[in-house]
Amino acid sequence: MRKKALVWMRRDLRCYDHAALYHALRHFEHVYCVFVFDTDILDGLPDRTDRRVEFIHLSVLELHQCLQQLAASSGAAGGGLIVRHGPAKPCIVQLAQELGVQEVLTNRDYEPQAIARDQGVAQALKAVGIGFSDYKDQVLLERDEVLTQQRKPYSVFTPYKKAWLQKLDAFQLKPYLVERYAHHLAAPPAGERLPSLADIGFSPSNLRDLRLPTGMQGGRLLLQEFLPRMAKYHETRDYPGVKGVSYLSVHLRFGTVSIREVAALAARQAGQGCAGAQTWLSELAWRDFYFMILWHHPRVVEQSFKPEYDQILWDEAPELWQAWCEGRTGYPLVDAAMRQLLQTGYMHNRLRMVVASFLTKDLGIDWRRGERFFARHLNDYDLAANNGGWQWAASTGCDAQPWFRIFNPVKQSERFDPEGKFIRRYLPELARVPTAHIHFPAAVKPAVLAACGLRLGVDYPLPVVDHARAREHTLMRFSGLTDQQA
Repeated sequence: MRKKALVWMRRDLRCYDHAALYHALRHFEHVYCVFVFDTDILDGLPDRTDRRVEFIHLSVLELHQCLQQLAASSGAAGGGLIVRHGPAKPCIVQLAQELGVQEVLTNRDYEPQAIARDQGVAQALKAVGIGFSDYKDQVLLERDEVLTQQRKPYSVFTPYKKAWLQKLDAFQLKPYLVERYAHHLAAPPAGERLPSLADIGFSPSNLRDLRLPTGMQGGRLLLQEFLPRMAKYHETRDYPGVKGVSYLSVHLRFGTVSIREVAALAARQAGQGCAGAQTWLSELAWRDFYFMILWHHPRVVEQSFKPEYDQILWDEAPELWQAWCEGRTGYPLVDAAMRQLLQTGYMHNRLRMVVASFLTKDLGIDWRRGERFFARHLNDYDLAANNGGWQWAASTGCDAQPWFRIFNPVKQSERFDPEGKFIRRYLPELARVPTAHIHFPAAVKPAVLAACGLRLGVDYPLPVVDHARAREHTLMRFSGLTDQQA
Protein backbone atom coordinates (compact mmCIF):
# COMPACT_ATOMS: atom_id res chain seq x y z
CA MET A 1 0.00 0.00 0.00
CA ARG A 2 1.29 3.43 -0.96
CA LYS A 3 1.78 6.14 1.62
CA LYS A 4 -0.25 9.34 1.00
CA ALA A 5 -2.94 10.63 -1.36
CA LEU A 6 -5.05 13.76 -1.73
CA VAL A 7 -8.70 13.60 -2.85
CA TRP A 8 -9.79 16.79 -4.60
CA MET A 9 -13.54 17.24 -4.16
CA ARG A 10 -15.51 19.45 -6.55
CA ARG A 11 -19.08 18.64 -7.60
CA ASP A 12 -19.19 15.57 -5.34
CA LEU A 13 -19.72 17.03 -1.87
CA ARG A 14 -20.41 13.83 0.05
CA CYS A 15 -18.39 11.18 1.87
CA TYR A 16 -20.37 8.08 0.86
CA ASP A 17 -20.51 6.23 -2.47
CA HIS A 18 -17.71 8.46 -3.76
CA ALA A 19 -15.50 6.98 -6.50
CA ALA A 20 -12.29 8.96 -6.02
CA LEU A 21 -12.46 8.78 -2.22
CA TYR A 22 -13.05 5.03 -2.37
CA HIS A 23 -10.06 4.38 -4.64
CA ALA A 24 -7.82 6.61 -2.53
CA LEU A 25 -8.80 4.97 0.76
CA ARG A 26 -8.43 1.51 -0.70
CA HIS A 27 -4.92 2.02 -2.08
CA PHE A 28 -3.29 4.61 0.22
CA GLU A 29 -2.40 4.53 3.88
CA HIS A 30 -3.14 8.21 4.59
CA VAL A 31 -5.81 10.07 2.62
CA TYR A 32 -6.40 13.82 2.82
CA CYS A 33 -9.44 15.57 1.36
CA VAL A 34 -9.55 19.10 -0.05
CA PHE A 35 -12.09 21.49 -1.52
CA VAL A 36 -11.03 24.65 -3.36
CA PHE A 37 -13.19 27.73 -3.61
CA ASP A 38 -11.81 28.40 -7.07
CA THR A 39 -11.38 32.13 -7.69
CA ASP A 40 -11.13 31.49 -11.43
CA ILE A 41 -14.84 30.69 -11.15
CA LEU A 42 -15.93 32.85 -8.23
CA ASP A 43 -14.39 36.06 -9.55
CA GLY A 44 -16.60 35.83 -12.62
CA LEU A 45 -19.85 35.78 -10.65
CA PRO A 46 -21.64 39.15 -10.82
CA ASP A 47 -23.55 38.74 -7.55
CA ARG A 48 -21.76 38.55 -4.19
CA THR A 49 -24.90 37.00 -2.69
CA ASP A 50 -24.95 34.04 -5.07
CA ARG A 51 -27.19 31.30 -3.67
CA ARG A 52 -25.00 28.59 -5.19
CA VAL A 53 -21.90 29.74 -3.34
CA GLU A 54 -23.80 29.72 -0.07
CA PHE A 55 -25.19 26.25 -0.86
CA ILE A 56 -21.67 24.99 -1.54
CA HIS A 57 -20.29 26.67 1.59
CA LEU A 58 -22.91 25.10 3.85
CA SER A 59 -22.39 21.73 2.17
CA VAL A 60 -18.63 21.99 2.64
CA LEU A 61 -19.07 22.70 6.35
CA GLU A 62 -21.27 19.61 6.66
CA LEU A 63 -18.83 17.50 4.63
CA HIS A 64 -15.99 18.45 6.99
CA GLN A 65 -17.99 17.25 10.00
CA CYS A 66 -19.11 14.07 8.24
CA LEU A 67 -15.54 13.17 7.28
CA GLN A 68 -14.53 13.58 10.93
CA GLN A 69 -17.44 11.40 12.05
CA LEU A 70 -16.65 8.79 9.40
CA ALA A 71 -13.05 8.58 10.60
CA ALA A 72 -14.09 8.39 14.25
CA SER A 73 -16.59 5.60 13.54
CA SER A 74 -13.77 3.54 12.01
CA GLY A 75 -11.49 4.09 14.99
CA ALA A 76 -9.23 6.60 13.21
CA ALA A 77 -8.11 9.88 14.69
CA GLY A 78 -8.16 11.65 11.33
CA GLY A 79 -10.85 12.94 9.05
CA GLY A 80 -11.97 16.39 8.08
CA LEU A 81 -11.65 18.63 5.05
CA ILE A 82 -8.91 21.01 3.98
CA VAL A 83 -10.37 24.09 2.33
CA ARG A 84 -8.49 26.51 0.09
CA HIS A 85 -9.50 29.78 -1.56
CA GLY A 86 -7.69 30.74 -4.75
CA PRO A 87 -6.99 29.51 -8.28
CA ALA A 88 -7.40 25.73 -8.33
CA LYS A 89 -4.19 24.79 -10.12
CA PRO A 90 -1.63 26.43 -7.79
CA CYS A 91 -3.72 25.59 -4.72
CA ILE A 92 -3.80 21.86 -5.53
CA VAL A 93 -0.18 21.59 -6.62
CA GLN A 94 1.14 23.50 -3.60
CA LEU A 95 -0.98 21.54 -1.13
CA ALA A 96 0.01 18.21 -2.69
CA GLN A 97 3.67 19.13 -2.26
CA GLU A 98 3.19 20.37 1.30
CA LEU A 99 1.45 17.13 2.30
CA GLY A 100 4.00 14.96 0.49
CA VAL A 101 1.37 12.92 -1.35
CA GLN A 102 2.16 10.55 -4.17
CA GLU A 103 -1.10 11.10 -6.04
CA VAL A 104 -4.08 13.45 -6.39
CA LEU A 105 -7.38 11.70 -7.10
CA THR A 106 -10.59 13.38 -8.23
CA ASN A 107 -13.89 12.70 -9.95
CA ARG A 108 -14.18 13.48 -13.63
CA ASP A 109 -15.72 16.63 -15.08
CA TYR A 110 -16.94 16.92 -18.67
CA GLU A 111 -17.12 20.66 -19.29
CA PRO A 112 -14.47 22.03 -21.67
CA GLN A 113 -13.04 24.54 -19.19
CA ALA A 114 -12.92 21.92 -16.44
CA ILE A 115 -11.18 19.44 -18.74
CA ALA A 116 -8.55 22.07 -19.61
CA ARG A 117 -8.13 22.91 -15.91
CA ASP A 118 -7.60 19.28 -14.97
CA GLN A 119 -5.12 18.75 -17.77
CA GLY A 120 -3.16 21.75 -16.50
CA VAL A 121 -3.20 20.43 -12.94
CA ALA A 122 -2.12 16.96 -14.08
CA GLN A 123 0.81 18.39 -16.04
CA ALA A 124 1.90 20.60 -13.15
CA LEU A 125 1.73 17.67 -10.73
CA LYS A 126 3.67 15.44 -13.10
CA ALA A 127 6.43 18.05 -13.26
CA VAL A 128 6.97 17.67 -9.51
CA GLY A 129 6.64 13.89 -9.49
CA ILE A 130 3.05 13.56 -8.28
CA GLY A 131 0.43 11.43 -10.04
CA PHE A 132 -3.07 12.45 -11.04
CA SER A 133 -6.08 10.20 -11.68
CA ASP A 134 -9.78 10.79 -12.22
CA TYR A 135 -12.88 8.62 -12.00
CA LYS A 136 -16.46 8.46 -13.25
CA ASP A 137 -18.80 9.60 -10.51
CA GLN A 138 -21.30 12.29 -11.53
CA VAL A 139 -22.91 10.27 -14.33
CA LEU A 140 -23.97 6.65 -14.74
CA LEU A 141 -22.57 6.05 -18.24
CA GLU A 142 -20.06 8.43 -19.75
CA ARG A 143 -18.06 9.43 -22.83
CA ASP A 144 -17.74 6.36 -25.10
CA GLU A 145 -19.67 3.90 -22.95
CA VAL A 146 -22.85 4.21 -25.04
CA LEU A 147 -22.19 4.22 -28.80
CA THR A 148 -24.04 3.23 -31.94
CA GLN A 149 -23.24 0.00 -33.78
CA GLN A 150 -20.95 2.12 -35.94
CA ARG A 151 -19.04 3.13 -32.76
CA LYS A 152 -20.21 6.70 -33.03
CA PRO A 153 -21.96 8.88 -30.43
CA TYR A 154 -25.72 9.03 -30.57
CA SER A 155 -27.47 12.23 -31.58
CA VAL A 156 -31.04 11.00 -31.06
CA PHE A 157 -32.24 10.29 -27.55
CA THR A 158 -34.64 7.35 -27.96
CA PRO A 159 -32.11 4.85 -29.38
CA TYR A 160 -29.54 6.22 -26.92
CA LYS A 161 -31.89 5.53 -24.01
CA LYS A 162 -32.53 2.00 -25.25
CA ALA A 163 -28.78 1.28 -25.39
CA TRP A 164 -28.27 3.12 -22.07
CA LEU A 165 -30.86 0.96 -20.31
CA GLN A 166 -29.28 -2.21 -21.69
CA LYS A 167 -25.91 -1.21 -20.24
CA LEU A 168 -27.27 0.02 -16.91
CA ASP A 169 -26.70 -3.18 -14.98
CA ALA A 170 -26.10 -3.92 -11.31
CA PHE A 171 -22.39 -3.19 -11.66
CA GLN A 172 -23.05 0.37 -12.88
CA LEU A 173 -25.37 0.98 -9.92
CA LYS A 174 -23.15 -0.63 -7.29
CA PRO A 175 -22.12 1.85 -4.57
CA TYR A 176 -18.51 2.53 -3.61
CA LEU A 177 -18.22 1.33 -0.01
CA VAL A 178 -16.14 4.17 1.36
CA GLU A 179 -16.90 3.19 4.96
CA ARG A 180 -14.94 -0.06 4.64
CA TYR A 181 -11.63 1.82 4.33
CA ALA A 182 -12.42 4.97 6.34
CA HIS A 183 -9.66 4.22 8.84
CA HIS A 184 -7.21 5.59 6.25
CA LEU A 185 -8.65 9.10 6.49
CA ALA A 186 -5.98 11.59 7.57
CA ALA A 187 -6.57 14.70 9.66
CA PRO A 188 -5.92 18.12 8.11
CA PRO A 189 -2.62 19.72 9.13
CA ALA A 190 -2.56 21.55 12.44
CA GLY A 191 -3.85 25.08 12.28
CA GLU A 192 -6.25 24.49 9.40
CA ARG A 193 -9.55 26.38 9.64
CA LEU A 194 -12.60 26.51 7.46
CA PRO A 195 -13.18 29.92 5.84
CA SER A 196 -16.43 31.74 6.47
CA LEU A 197 -18.63 32.92 3.64
CA ALA A 198 -17.25 36.42 4.22
CA ASP A 199 -13.68 35.09 4.02
CA ILE A 200 -14.27 34.08 0.41
CA GLY A 201 -15.89 37.42 -0.44
CA PHE A 202 -19.61 36.54 -0.34
CA SER A 203 -22.63 37.43 1.79
CA PRO A 204 -25.66 35.38 2.79
CA SER A 205 -28.43 35.18 0.21
CA ASN A 206 -32.10 34.31 0.75
CA LEU A 207 -31.22 30.61 0.75
CA ARG A 208 -32.35 30.04 4.33
CA ASP A 209 -35.62 31.90 3.74
CA LEU A 210 -36.28 29.54 0.82
CA ARG A 211 -35.77 26.58 3.17
CA LEU A 212 -33.71 24.81 0.54
CA PRO A 213 -32.04 21.92 2.40
CA THR A 214 -28.29 21.76 1.77
CA GLY A 215 -25.57 19.15 2.01
CA MET A 216 -25.91 15.40 2.25
CA GLN A 217 -28.62 15.65 4.90
CA GLY A 218 -30.64 17.93 2.65
CA GLY A 219 -30.24 15.60 -0.30
CA ARG A 220 -31.26 12.63 1.83
CA LEU A 221 -34.33 14.48 3.09
CA LEU A 222 -35.53 15.40 -0.41
CA LEU A 223 -34.89 11.90 -1.72
CA GLN A 224 -36.90 10.31 1.10
CA GLU A 225 -39.73 12.78 0.50
CA PHE A 226 -39.76 11.97 -3.21
CA LEU A 227 -39.80 8.18 -2.98
CA PRO A 228 -43.54 7.92 -2.08
CA ARG A 229 -44.33 10.33 -4.96
CA MET A 230 -42.22 8.56 -7.55
CA ALA A 231 -45.00 6.18 -8.62
CA LYS A 232 -47.05 9.12 -9.93
CA TYR A 233 -44.11 11.10 -11.32
CA HIS A 234 -45.20 10.50 -14.92
CA GLU A 235 -48.60 12.03 -14.12
CA THR A 236 -47.53 15.00 -11.98
CA ARG A 237 -44.13 16.11 -13.26
CA ASP A 238 -45.47 18.67 -15.77
CA TYR A 239 -47.62 20.64 -13.32
CA PRO A 240 -45.70 23.44 -11.55
CA GLY A 241 -48.51 23.99 -9.03
CA VAL A 242 -48.24 20.37 -7.84
CA LYS A 243 -45.47 18.82 -5.78
CA GLY A 244 -44.63 16.24 -8.42
CA VAL A 245 -40.90 16.46 -9.15
CA SER A 246 -37.99 15.38 -6.96
CA TYR A 247 -36.37 18.82 -6.39
CA LEU A 248 -33.04 16.96 -6.35
CA SER A 249 -31.46 18.79 -9.29
CA VAL A 250 -29.25 21.08 -7.20
CA HIS A 251 -28.11 18.09 -5.13
CA LEU A 252 -27.25 16.12 -8.26
CA ARG A 253 -25.42 19.20 -9.54
CA PHE A 254 -23.16 19.43 -6.50
CA GLY A 255 -23.02 15.73 -5.70
CA THR A 256 -24.62 15.90 -2.27
CA VAL A 257 -26.58 12.84 -3.38
CA SER A 258 -25.18 9.86 -5.28
CA ILE A 259 -26.40 9.42 -8.84
CA ARG A 260 -25.93 5.66 -8.42
CA GLU A 261 -28.12 5.61 -5.33
CA VAL A 262 -31.02 7.52 -6.89
CA ALA A 263 -30.80 5.55 -10.14
CA ALA A 264 -30.76 2.24 -8.27
CA LEU A 265 -33.92 3.22 -6.40
CA ALA A 266 -35.62 4.20 -9.66
CA ALA A 267 -34.40 1.12 -11.52
CA ARG A 268 -35.71 -1.17 -8.80
CA GLN A 269 -39.22 0.27 -9.04
CA ALA A 270 -39.06 0.59 -12.83
CA GLY A 271 -38.22 -3.11 -13.04
CA GLN A 272 -41.43 -3.83 -11.16
CA GLY A 273 -43.44 -1.98 -13.80
CA CYS A 274 -43.75 1.36 -12.01
CA ALA A 275 -44.49 3.93 -14.75
CA GLY A 276 -43.42 6.88 -12.62
CA ALA A 277 -40.05 5.31 -11.87
CA GLN A 278 -39.57 4.47 -15.55
CA THR A 279 -40.18 8.09 -16.48
CA TRP A 280 -37.82 9.37 -13.80
CA LEU A 281 -35.14 6.93 -14.96
CA SER A 282 -35.60 8.37 -18.45
CA GLU A 283 -34.85 11.82 -17.03
CA LEU A 284 -31.57 10.48 -15.62
CA ALA A 285 -30.83 9.07 -19.08
CA TRP A 286 -31.41 12.54 -20.58
CA ARG A 287 -28.88 13.87 -18.06
CA ASP A 288 -26.23 11.36 -19.18
CA PHE A 289 -27.16 12.02 -22.83
CA TYR A 290 -26.40 15.73 -22.55
CA PHE A 291 -23.13 15.07 -20.71
CA MET A 292 -22.18 12.72 -23.55
CA ILE A 293 -23.09 15.31 -26.19
CA LEU A 294 -21.02 18.00 -24.45
CA TRP A 295 -17.99 15.71 -24.16
CA HIS A 296 -18.10 14.62 -27.81
CA HIS A 297 -19.13 18.04 -29.18
CA PRO A 298 -17.69 20.79 -26.95
CA ARG A 299 -18.45 23.33 -29.68
CA VAL A 300 -22.12 23.30 -28.55
CA VAL A 301 -21.17 25.65 -25.72
CA GLU A 302 -21.19 28.53 -28.20
CA GLN A 303 -22.52 26.98 -31.40
CA SER A 304 -25.63 25.16 -32.50
CA PHE A 305 -25.38 21.37 -32.51
CA LYS A 306 -26.75 21.60 -36.05
CA PRO A 307 -24.19 23.97 -37.63
CA GLU A 308 -26.62 25.20 -40.29
CA TYR A 309 -28.76 26.79 -37.58
CA ASP A 310 -25.99 29.21 -36.71
CA GLN A 311 -27.07 31.06 -39.85
CA ILE A 312 -30.33 32.08 -38.20
CA LEU A 313 -30.63 35.85 -37.88
CA TRP A 314 -31.91 36.42 -34.36
CA ASP A 315 -33.35 39.76 -33.25
CA GLU A 316 -31.65 42.08 -30.77
CA ALA A 317 -34.95 43.43 -29.38
CA PRO A 318 -33.57 45.01 -26.17
CA GLU A 319 -36.99 45.98 -24.79
CA LEU A 320 -38.41 42.51 -25.40
CA TRP A 321 -35.32 40.95 -23.84
CA GLN A 322 -35.69 43.09 -20.72
CA ALA A 323 -39.38 42.26 -20.42
CA TRP A 324 -38.57 38.53 -20.58
CA CYS A 325 -35.77 38.86 -18.00
CA GLU A 326 -38.00 40.73 -15.56
CA GLY A 327 -41.14 38.61 -16.00
CA ARG A 328 -43.38 41.25 -17.56
CA THR A 329 -44.25 39.89 -20.99
CA GLY A 330 -48.02 39.94 -20.47
CA TYR A 331 -48.17 36.14 -20.65
CA PRO A 332 -48.82 35.04 -17.05
CA LEU A 333 -47.25 31.57 -17.11
CA VAL A 334 -44.06 32.95 -18.67
CA ASP A 335 -43.93 35.84 -16.19
CA ALA A 336 -44.64 33.65 -13.17
CA ALA A 337 -41.86 31.26 -14.21
CA MET A 338 -39.34 34.05 -14.63
CA ARG A 339 -40.25 35.56 -11.27
CA GLN A 340 -39.89 32.15 -9.65
CA LEU A 341 -36.38 31.98 -11.08
CA LEU A 342 -35.43 35.47 -9.91
CA GLN A 343 -36.85 34.98 -6.41
CA THR A 344 -35.71 31.41 -5.73
CA GLY A 345 -33.06 30.33 -8.26
CA TYR A 346 -35.33 27.46 -9.28
CA MET A 347 -37.63 26.91 -12.23
CA HIS A 348 -39.87 23.93 -12.88
CA ASN A 349 -38.67 21.86 -15.85
CA ARG A 350 -41.88 22.28 -17.89
CA LEU A 351 -41.60 26.03 -17.43
CA ARG A 352 -37.97 26.02 -18.56
CA MET A 353 -39.21 24.71 -21.90
CA VAL A 354 -42.05 27.24 -22.02
CA VAL A 355 -39.93 30.31 -21.33
CA ALA A 356 -37.14 29.12 -23.64
CA SER A 357 -39.61 28.59 -26.46
CA PHE A 358 -41.12 32.01 -25.77
CA LEU A 359 -37.76 33.76 -25.89
CA THR A 360 -36.57 32.10 -29.09
CA LYS A 361 -39.82 31.64 -31.02
CA ASP A 362 -42.12 34.41 -29.78
CA LEU A 363 -39.48 37.08 -29.23
CA GLY A 364 -36.97 35.84 -31.82
CA ILE A 365 -33.99 36.21 -29.46
CA ASP A 366 -30.87 34.02 -29.61
CA TRP A 367 -31.00 30.95 -27.35
CA ARG A 368 -27.43 31.68 -26.18
CA ARG A 369 -28.61 34.81 -24.37
CA GLY A 370 -31.26 32.83 -22.52
CA GLU A 371 -28.78 30.08 -21.70
CA ARG A 372 -26.41 32.62 -20.16
CA PHE A 373 -29.27 34.19 -18.16
CA PHE A 374 -30.12 30.79 -16.71
CA ALA A 375 -26.42 30.22 -16.01
CA ARG A 376 -26.44 33.31 -13.84
CA HIS A 377 -29.63 32.57 -11.90
CA LEU A 378 -30.23 28.81 -11.65
CA ASN A 379 -29.20 27.13 -8.40
CA ASP A 380 -28.82 23.86 -10.28
CA TYR A 381 -27.10 25.34 -13.33
CA ASP A 382 -25.32 22.62 -15.20
CA LEU A 383 -23.73 23.47 -18.54
CA ALA A 384 -24.52 20.16 -20.24
CA ALA A 385 -28.21 19.99 -19.31
CA ASN A 386 -28.83 23.73 -19.63
CA ASN A 387 -27.22 23.92 -23.06
CA GLY A 388 -29.06 20.81 -24.19
CA GLY A 389 -32.39 22.11 -22.94
CA TRP A 390 -32.03 25.50 -24.57
CA GLN A 391 -30.95 24.03 -27.89
CA TRP A 392 -33.87 21.60 -27.69
CA ALA A 393 -36.34 24.45 -27.25
CA ALA A 394 -34.71 26.56 -29.96
CA SER A 395 -34.69 23.59 -32.38
CA THR A 396 -30.94 24.00 -32.93
CA GLY A 397 -29.81 20.99 -30.90
CA CYS A 398 -29.64 17.23 -31.18
CA ASP A 399 -33.01 15.48 -31.22
CA ALA A 400 -34.58 18.89 -30.69
CA GLN A 401 -38.15 20.11 -30.85
CA PRO A 402 -38.92 20.52 -34.60
CA TRP A 403 -38.69 24.19 -35.57
CA PHE A 404 -42.31 24.25 -36.77
CA ARG A 405 -43.59 23.07 -33.37
CA ILE A 406 -44.02 26.21 -31.28
CA PHE A 407 -45.41 26.26 -27.75
CA ASN A 408 -48.49 28.41 -27.34
CA PRO A 409 -47.89 30.04 -23.92
CA VAL A 410 -51.61 30.42 -23.23
CA LYS A 411 -52.46 26.82 -24.05
CA GLN A 412 -49.46 25.64 -22.01
CA SER A 413 -50.84 27.65 -19.10
CA GLU A 414 -54.35 26.28 -19.46
CA ARG A 415 -53.07 22.73 -19.67
CA PHE A 416 -50.37 22.67 -16.97
CA ASP A 417 -51.64 25.28 -14.49
CA PRO A 418 -55.37 24.85 -15.07
CA GLU A 419 -56.47 26.48 -11.82
CA GLY A 420 -53.85 29.23 -12.00
CA LYS A 421 -52.41 28.11 -8.68
CA PHE A 422 -48.79 28.60 -9.75
CA ILE A 423 -49.54 31.90 -11.51
CA ARG A 424 -51.23 33.37 -8.43
CA ARG A 425 -48.29 32.42 -6.25
CA TYR A 426 -45.78 34.44 -8.26
CA LEU A 427 -48.11 37.06 -9.77
CA PRO A 428 -50.14 38.25 -6.78
CA GLU A 429 -51.48 41.14 -8.87
CA LEU A 430 -53.57 38.52 -10.71
CA ALA A 431 -54.87 36.87 -7.54
CA ARG A 432 -58.46 38.14 -8.04
CA VAL A 433 -58.69 37.29 -11.72
CA PRO A 434 -61.12 34.41 -12.29
CA THR A 435 -59.53 31.11 -13.24
CA ALA A 436 -61.20 31.19 -16.65
CA HIS A 437 -59.35 34.42 -17.50
CA ILE A 438 -56.08 34.20 -15.59
CA HIS A 439 -54.13 32.56 -18.40
CA PHE A 440 -54.38 35.60 -20.68
CA PRO A 441 -55.89 38.73 -19.09
CA ALA A 442 -55.40 40.72 -22.31
CA ALA A 443 -58.31 38.82 -23.87
CA VAL A 444 -60.66 39.62 -20.99
CA LYS A 445 -63.36 42.29 -21.26
CA PRO A 446 -62.49 45.56 -19.45
CA ALA A 447 -65.54 45.25 -17.17
CA VAL A 448 -64.34 41.89 -15.88
CA LEU A 449 -60.86 43.24 -15.23
CA ALA A 450 -62.27 46.32 -13.54
CA ALA A 451 -64.27 44.08 -11.20
CA CYS A 452 -60.96 42.40 -10.27
CA GLY A 453 -59.26 45.73 -9.67
CA LEU A 454 -56.78 45.00 -12.46
CA ARG A 455 -55.60 47.69 -14.88
CA LEU A 456 -53.75 46.26 -17.84
CA GLY A 457 -50.69 48.29 -18.68
CA VAL A 458 -50.56 49.56 -15.09
CA ASP A 459 -50.94 46.68 -12.63
CA TYR A 460 -49.98 44.03 -15.14
CA PRO A 461 -48.39 44.55 -18.57
CA LEU A 462 -50.05 44.23 -21.91
CA PRO A 463 -48.61 41.43 -24.08
CA VAL A 464 -45.29 42.45 -25.60
CA VAL A 465 -46.04 40.42 -28.74
CA ASP A 466 -49.00 38.78 -30.42
CA HIS A 467 -48.34 35.05 -30.29
CA ALA A 468 -50.03 34.24 -33.61
CA ARG A 469 -48.02 36.87 -35.48
CA ALA A 470 -44.81 35.90 -33.69
CA ARG A 471 -45.41 32.29 -34.66
CA GLU A 472 -45.74 33.21 -38.33
CA HIS A 473 -42.56 35.26 -38.12
CA THR A 474 -40.69 32.32 -36.61
CA LEU A 475 -41.96 29.94 -39.28
CA MET A 476 -40.67 32.36 -41.92
CA ARG A 477 -37.35 32.71 -40.09
CA PHE A 478 -36.73 28.97 -40.03
CA SER A 479 -38.31 28.10 -43.37
CA GLY A 480 -36.06 30.66 -45.01
CA LEU A 481 -33.09 28.81 -43.60
CA THR A 482 -34.35 25.43 -44.80
CA ASP A 483 -35.08 26.90 -48.25
CA GLN A 484 -31.42 27.97 -48.48
CA GLN A 485 -30.32 24.45 -47.57
CA ALA A 486 -32.56 22.99 -50.27
